[in-house]
Amino acid sequence: MQTQNQKIIHIGAVASLIALIILCIAWEMVLAPLPTRPNGSWLVLKVIPLLIPLRGIIKRDLYTMQWSSMLILLYFAEGIVRGMSDSGFSATLGWIEVALVLAFFTCVIAYLRPYKKAAKALAKQALQKAAE
Repeated sequence: MQTQNQKIIHIGAVASLIALIILCIAWEMVLAPLPTRPNGSWLVLKVIPLLIPLRGIIKRDLYTMQWSSMLILLYFAEGIVRGMSDSGFSATLGWIEVALVLAFFTCVIAYLRPYKKAAKALAKQALQKAAE
């Protein structure tokens, strides 16, 4: 049974992931595409890896949440690099990307924490039982 806090945290994870997907598409197609490609660029394909875990995140799949928390760090790195190296609006979008990634990462880790504690307690119990 999920607590109210876990439901809110899950909504935060889903919302931040969807917002990041929308940001990535809008960034590369409309808001600040590469100067050499004013009508959008192939960099919009970077959104595909974000679409893969979306269904699992929506369904609260613990395994998907675990590996997506590592995948999302690639977008954190991209946001930092583009926030520091780009200029103008593109740099601002980079920092927004960083904020969305941090929101997703924090929500996923907070959501998984009770499950990790329960798994550790169960493993400890099993070890104690095996030692008897």
